[in-house]
Amino acid sequence: MMASATERSSIMLDAPSGWKVRRLETFATKVGSGATPRGGQSVYLTSRVSHALIRSQHVYDRRFDREGIAFISEEHSQELRNVEVRPDDILLNITGDGVTFARACIVPNDILPACVNQHVSIVRVDRNVCDPGYLLAYLTHPVTKRYMESFNTGGSRRAITKGHIQSFEVPLPPIPVQRRIAEILLAYDELMENNQQRIRLLEVMSRALYREWFVRFRFPGHEKLSRVASPGGDIPKGWDVKPLSQLCSRMESGGTPKRKNAEYWDGGEISWFKTGELWDGFLFESEEKITELGQRESTARLFEPGTLLMAIYGSPTVGRLGIVTRPSSCNQAALGLVADTKQISQTFLYFVLLSLRDHFNGMAQGAAQQNISKEKVAGTSALVPPRALVTAFDRVAEPIFAQLQTLQCQIQNLRQTRDLLLPRLLSGQINLP
Repeated sequence: MMASATERSSIMLDAPSGWKVRRLETFATKVGSGATPRGGQSVYLTSRVSHALIRSQHVYDRRFDREGIAFISEEHSQELRNVEVRPDDILLNITGDGVTFARACIVPNDILPACVNQHVSIVRVDRNVCDPGYLLAYLTHPVTKRYMESFNTGGSRRAITKGHIQSFEVPLPPIPVQRRIAEILLAYDELMENNQQRIRLLEVMSRALYREWFVRFRFPGHEKLSRVASPGGDIPKGWDVKPLSQLCSRMESGGTPKRKNAEYWDGGEISWFKTGELWDGFLFESEEKITELGQRESTARLFEPGTLLMAIYGSPTVGRLGIVTRPSSCNQAALGLVADTKQISQTFLYFVLLSLRDHFNGMAQGAAQQNISKEKVAGTSALVPPRALVTAFDRVAEPIFAQLQTLQCQIQNLRQTRDLLLPRLLSGQINLP
């Protein structure tokens, strides 16, 4: 729903008396977005020649994601020289859907030199007036976020202009207080990033083990087994190839309770996940919740802890996974899958689905709606080793998954604490020297 002009006229952020309130344009030295170099996808390079090209998918709230970063040539970077990023610049997503829009972070130094495309704005400030870390806190404040997210150009697309950003009224305490607020919030960010690094290492270890055993067939005792022909090529003797429908005891899509019925949503306590929340990790809290009535009177089925949710809409989202940690539901763009434990384990099923992601995306890209059906997932074949080998794999993989869940839970708790602190720091409720 598009916000009215009155609702979007200003950001009402509580601030203690004595703090100056200034329009962002009065202390910003740059507010502006970039462009996409001419030539389409062919200009994107996989290794650095000159500049990195920052796109909206790299910008998260208070975090920069380097995955899939593209590089451009010196020639193309010259086209974008007016939108070259500098240290401590703030990156703000100014167009996008409800997932990517209005996310903001500070550019990391190790990605420089870099430019931005047209979906990302550079916000650069006079550091004698405003600390960049403090301004980032302002841009990620819940009130500021709601204000920016109210901008809707129709459908699911949102956009905010340079003029809107320049008109933001920012409460400015003395510079030492600004820096102290930024330091406190940065400490939480660094703790979360440390956990993220540990998570990435554990993920690399577990995925490498799966590939070694079940892709390269270098599992314990592999020397003693001969190979036999199968529809997918030669496989170890005693292994099988089966459709996923035969390897799962449950495979069901979710649903969305009617939005117009408040009884389905107001005061809901059942987590209801959307595909944008699936990032190959454990699922703790959903962005939206539904009531028991909403779950019962819709196709939003209830899935037990341990269930794997897999996105089936929106390439390249297709195939992304989430592991339910409490009874939860999901929308119709995801499937809930439970392994038939007589044949495989839930942990093994996770890696099977992960290994099939490119296959699922290939099918989705060939469809007009950029999605795959439950029937196509059910009919997809997977390699099935003997149950004893799956059990041996679980003895190594499951302790890793337990560590992953602990680390991701810690990140969730740190994020919640930081997000509770943020508005209190910017309202003066926490007294800082």
